[in-house]
Amino acid sequence: MPPAPQLLCTVRHCHAPLARETGRFTCANNHSFDIARSGYINLLQPQDRRSKNPGDTPAAVTARRNLHSRGVTQPLLEAISETLRLSPADILLDIGSGDGFYLAGLAKESNCQAHGIDISVPAVDAAARRYPEHQWIVANADRFIPYADQSFTKVLSLTARMNPDEFHRVLRPEGQLLVALPAPDDLIQLRGTGRDRVPRTVETFAPRFTLARHHHATTQADLDAEAIADILLSIYRPLQSKPPRPGPITFSLDLLLFNSRQSPA
Repeated sequence: MPPAPQLLCTVRHCHAPLARETGRFTCANNHSFDIARSGYINLLQPQDRRSKNPGDTPAAVTARRNLHSRGVTQPLLEAISETLRLSPADILLDIGSGDGFYLAGLAKESNCQAHGIDISVPAVDAAARRYPEHQWIVANADRFIPYADQSFTKVLSLTARMNPDEFHRVLRPEGQLLVALPAPDDLIQLRGTGRDRVPRTVETFAPRFTLARHHHATTQADLDAEAIADILLSIYRPLQSKPPRPGPITFSLDLLLFNSRQSPA
């Protein structure tokens, strides 16, 4: 397996390489980051959070895990895997990795090296406990991705925020980026018809990336009221006073595979 990418310090104006010591990572400027008991590294700086506890709540993390355990999201994982076409030589970064379900599934199938970043401590802690063989980082990838230039062969952003400049910086020149967007028919039974995010997303990434493939992945599951309540929790919709009606629910993603440009357009 290729060597692990170099982590960088997230203290403002530092960004020096981090070296592992017993129970922590440190840089040459004496900035120190403890390794949590579950194995993740919290590199999130106070100025990089908009609230005291940013990202997914423990309840949202549990709700998503319940859906994964029911097999609801397995077809989407398979579609992502088919689009990325990972190999053991790949080094994959999942930005907005949540509880690690997708990243761990991709790594298990391909035997690639896997790294996940999320701003939510509960999500990253859950990922580290369930999948300790991978590296899990708490950081705000909207601001700075704490890895050295050209660290990864593939980057995945699954319904997460988008940072084209940083995605491009950490990708190798021949690297690929997969951006997964909620499609207009995603959860249509709960949200109604959504908007088409593809044109704007392609435009956002055009200066740094070239669209190689657009694939629409969709699946439907017949869910009971408890599972639908988990969906509402996971998408931050308030639970209704009456139990949600059971029935078929659509899960749908637009998968955009980009090739990294050699230089900015």
